[in-house]
Amino acid sequence: MMLSSHELSTGWTFRDRDAVEEEWMPVPKVPSVVHQDLLANKKLEDPFLGFNELKARWVNKKSWRYRNTFERPEIPKNARIELVFEGLDTFATVNLNNQTILQSDNMFLGHRVDVTKAMEADGEYTLDIEFDCAELKAQEIRSQYPSHKWVGFNGDMSRLAARKAQYHWGWDWGPVLMTAGIWRPVRLEVYTARVHDLWPQVKLSDDHSLAEVLTVARFEANESADYMARFCLSLDGHTIATQEIPVSSDNEARVSFRVNRPNLWWPHGYGDQTRYKISVHLLYGEGVLDEQSKQFGIRTAEVIQREDSHGKSFFFRINGMDIFCGGSCWIPADSILTNITPDRYRRWIELMLEGRQVMIRVWGGGIYEDDAFYDACDELGVMVWQDFMFGCGNYPTWPTLLDSIRQEAVYNVQRLRHHPSIVIYVGNNEDYQVQESVGLTYDYKDKDPENWLKTDFPARYIYEKLLPEVVTAHDPDTFYHFGSPWGDGKISSDPTVGDMHQWNVWHGTQEKYQIFDTLGGRFNSEFGMEAFPHMSTINHFAENENDRHPQSRLMDFHNKADGHERRLATYLVENFRSPKENSLGAYIYQTQVMQAETMMFGYRGWRRQWGNERHCGGALLWQLNDCWPTISWAIVDYFLRPKPAYYAVKRVLHPLTVSVRREHHDWSVVHAQPPLTSKYELWIASNKPHVLHGTVELRFISIQTGEELRPPILRQDIAIAANGTTEIITDGLIDHIAEPEPHVLAARLWVNDELVSRDVDWPQPFKYIDLPDPQLQVTISRSASDDQEQTLNLSVTKPVKCLVFEEEDGVKFSDNALDMVPGDEQQITISGNPALLSGLTFRFLGGDAGYKLGDFTGLSIGTDNGHNLQ
Repeated sequence: MMLSSHELSTGWTFRDRDAVEEEWMPVPKVPSVVHQDLLANKKLEDPFLGFNELKARWVNKKSWRYRNTFERPEIPKNARIELVFEGLDTFATVNLNNQTILQSDNMFLGHRVDVTKAMEADGEYTLDIEFDCAELKAQEIRSQYPSHKWVGFNGDMSRLAARKAQYHWGWDWGPVLMTAGIWRPVRLEVYTARVHDLWPQVKLSDDHSLAEVLTVARFEANESADYMARFCLSLDGHTIATQEIPVSSDNEARVSFRVNRPNLWWPHGYGDQTRYKISVHLLYGEGVLDEQSKQFGIRTAEVIQREDSHGKSFFFRINGMDIFCGGSCWIPADSILTNITPDRYRRWIELMLEGRQVMIRVWGGGIYEDDAFYDACDELGVMVWQDFMFGCGNYPTWPTLLDSIRQEAVYNVQRLRHHPSIVIYVGNNEDYQVQESVGLTYDYKDKDPENWLKTDFPARYIYEKLLPEVVTAHDPDTFYHFGSPWGDGKISSDPTVGDMHQWNVWHGTQEKYQIFDTLGGRFNSEFGMEAFPHMSTINHFAENENDRHPQSRLMDFHNKADGHERRLATYLVENFRSPKENSLGAYIYQTQVMQAETMMFGYRGWRRQWGNERHCGGALLWQLNDCWPTISWAIVDYFLRPKPAYYAVKRVLHPLTVSVRREHHDWSVVHAQPPLTSKYELWIASNKPHVLHGTVELRFISIQTGEELRPPILRQDIAIAANGTTEIITDGLIDHIAEPEPHVLAARLWVNDELVSRDVDWPQPFKYIDLPDPQLQVTISRSASDDQEQTLNLSVTKPVKCLVFEEEDGVKFSDNALDMVPGDEQQITISGNPALLSGLTFRFLGGDAGYKLGDFTGLSIGTDNGHNLQ
């Protein structure tokens, strides 16, 4: 018989386990979690709004019970029936007709339970799942191990005892929402034999001319028989090769396919994202019993660590190409995980693609993400840095927990290993920093794992023995890194080796963001700056008008970062004047400019270092996304609305970028004395694999008048180094006595007569600059082929800093947060509802208020194609 699957997605009810008199409430659909179901039954107010998170805390203290009654499916003779649970959150006891069939205490594990004997009779069966309160259960487990040092960052330390998404205990960007429930699909499967696993392993020749695809299929059978396995390798629906072989006595079949001149899988911007498909059909006689298919990529992925003049490198090489990994860190996209749809996952990865980011780091305090996440990364060409789920803590290691962790690691590595986007596994997030911060024992020279278990830092056993063993056994071609940050057992802040989390901007010593690039290491896997989201997001969670000001209790409540009030105030007062318009909108805007500048200074400088012996191998900002509507380090908020920093990063990660920078002048040290001279530098960064030739222009433009203070510098036919940095000017000098007027340095780059990049360097800090009215002019042209697409043509008579159009649902911008100078018209393509265009609001630094595009006094009205804003 062919395997049959019966989804148990409907017909569920739930209630408080201990409230025996409480009526059962309907569950709209499984997968779900209790918060989602309480919301559907109007028993809970949206915890994302106002202070409702506090009103939802009672849910965290409860145990819950889910029930489903279903008919036994038809079961042929000699068939097996299994209940399949892809994810139970977290401490779950599963009963079938009052008989316990499963007890689970690991959210990250899937389970298959043979219920053939338990379901021998026809009729109805009741599936009953009790979810113990994770918060109380974790505290109970912690109390049983008082000798362990329960230390870490963020949340209650009892979280370390539970294999549950750690951010559910609250983090410095997220609420305390302790979900429980059937968070991934559950179904009945009936079969006589099935495909248990399909694993394509690729070996690519050094010259990429030949690939060997060794495919291993493993099966489960209810009885011994002469089974056959038919393998098929295909590309774009066209069969490349097939092979049919007997299944061995140990229920395995192996084939090897040779692919000549294979199409390779590349990260976005470096080539195509070709995916091959491998399928296996399990055969008996003339019948197909089961089948399984997986898409995979043919590529090599290496982490290059070699000695050089800066220490020891850490960068990625894909298919022989060195790749600067500009990207972001990823947290779960919702506190209620079952809210995330495959479409929402894809939209997030599409935003990365549009923002020219090529790597996403799946952070270790969340989850091993849904298949839809990795499928989108595969298809769109975003490399994945995959943490194992350990974050910011000293994890315990009693034997049953280690066994559960090993099962978790095997289950998820086997699930994920065919994805070409996954290029590295990493043992944990910041657990070595916890070890350093509280002085736990760590002797890197001690190589005996049994000794590690006897220390007060036993988690080393997990990261340096258990997990690498699992990766070696189940995905040996993917690089494994002990932790993030980590480097050869040295202190985690060592900039010469491994990866680094650089938090001395914002946290730590709170350095000025203008020097961010001097603070980096060999690979900067975390760094960030907070900013408020757009007003529409604020209005969503701040329903009361009285809460909509920067220092309201609600604003502070929706910013979970410790000391955010001081840190935001410090960076704002150091860099910006208090806005003339005393409004939340003006405050939001300044925090967004600050975040954009911070990201620009970091990325721009670190990308320049790529050309210097791969001094910096990549930069992953903290963070791409939010798990609820909040104020955080995210550059795109919960509703997928980009902040200005998103566009700043997008420009810096262009395949060809020109950059200009004057030296940082520390005004605070010299008590606001202006410099007499300033050095400046000009360079080009390229990720192109071959040498190009281009022209660079550098202009010196008065901020007050818009006039040029000296003749432009023009360098023509510059040979732009392949996949590296081209230094153009390293010793430029500005004489502030001869040129006292504050001015910007405006650089542009042309390649093949096409303007490909621009950069504008401003005097810092902005608070010392008198910013004039830039006399912005706008004309609008509508696309002849698409009435949903229009172009804003923007020009100014004086330099303007960070022209930001407010992000609105239904409107998509090709660019935003622009720096503009006279004589350099820029365009923004806007797609979406044309009716929203005239209502768009925008701001620029130094402007008195937010302006509407339709009535801005400095506006030149465009009438192209009969369209008139007024």
